[in-house]
Parts: sequence; C-alpha cells; structure tokens
Amino acid sequence: MLKAIIFDFDGVITDSEPVHLKMFQKVLGEMGLTISEKDYYEIYLGMDDKGCFSTVLKSNGIDSNSEHIQSLIDKKTEYLMDYIRDNLFIYPGVVEFIETSSEKYLLAIASGALRHEIEFILEGAGIRPAFDIIVSAEDVSEGKPNPECFNKALERLNEISSQQITTADCFIIEDSIAGIEAAKAAGIRCVAVTNTYGRDRLKMADIVVNSVTDIDPEVM
Repeated sequence: MLKAIIFDFDGVITDSEPVHLKMFQKVLGEMGLTISEKDYYEIYLGMDDKGCFSTVLKSNGIDSNSEHIQSLIDKKTEYLMDYIRDNLFIYPGVVEFIETSSEKYLLAIASGALRHEIEFILEGAGIRPAFDIIVSAEDVSEGKPNPECFNKALERLNEISSQQITTADCFIIEDSIAGIEAAKAAGIRCVAVTNTYGRDRLKMADIVVNSVTDIDPEVM
C-alpha cells in the first residue's frame, strides 16, 4: 500500500536546471573556466554543487580543497538566490498534485540542492507545509547517483510515521539519469518526468510520464 512519495526538486518541482547551469557558468567563468550546456546535461546534471565544482576543477587539472569548493558553492548560491527571487517558476500542475497527495500520503524531498534554496522556493510556491521531510545536499556525504539521499529520506519518513514504510510502500519522482540510478540503487520504484530528458534517455525508470499531472498515485 502506498504510504509516501519522495520528490526530487530541481527539474521536478521547479524548472531550475537552466538557471543552475547559468550560475555554474558565471562562477567558473570568473576563474577562466567554461562548462558547456551539452556537458552540463550529459555529465553534471544530477550532481550536487560540491560534486559539480569538484569534477569540473579536476577535469581541468586544478587541485582544490574543501574550503575553496565551499567558497565557489557560496558564490553560486548568492547569484542563484538573487535570480530566483524575481524568476520563480514551478511546473504547471505541480502545486495541485502536491497539495492533493499530501492529504493522503507522507511527502519527502530528496535533492542535491541546498536546503535554503529548497525552502525558499517551496515557501514562494506556498507548498512548504505539504512536505514532512526534506533531505538536502547538507544531509549527505555522497550525491546522486549514490542512493544515500533516498535511503535517508525513507529512514526519516519512518521516524515520523505511525506505520512502517518499506521500499515497496513509496515511489520516487525524478527527472535525471543520475536520480533514476540512485532510486534503483535504493530499491525504490521510480517515475521519471520528461522535463529535462526525452523518453529515450529515461528508460531505466519504472514509468515515464510527460508531467506529474500524469501520475496516479492510486495505481502505483
């Protein structure tokens, strides 16, 4: 029986992937480095900020310590927050789907985004109260495709649930290949939305839909 739904954030709730790319490009450009749109969607999408910056620097032969990586993350976050204050975009139908689902199921977010970014956007969309659990980049040591974020979300859901929630009692909504791989590694069913990739790239998911509005939790 379905008891909970776990959402990815960027690319599922908010259309922020193009914005993240722009901010990565801005920060890296200040260092004389580039990241193409093609490389971002092929290699880096689904990584958290730490993983993205670390991988880009390493690929350019640049050694970096954790303090330097954190300074880049902080700068990117500052640019991102300035942008989304005036450019908040939530996918059509998402708010209604979340509000309806929250009446029947526990809802969690498991994302590589930073917590204050997630909280800010959820508050702006008026749906923060719908989510019982948020697992963000700060809560894990490894980003997707590592399943740690989904495992932790399920663990925390069980801490607040009156009934045990197993991997069979929930499903994940994702948009990225790394996210689908993480869901599979966690042993949890995954529904992929075609917000970021075409259907042909999302075949690993259990179900592929064009929008969250095409998901019927009652038959999951």
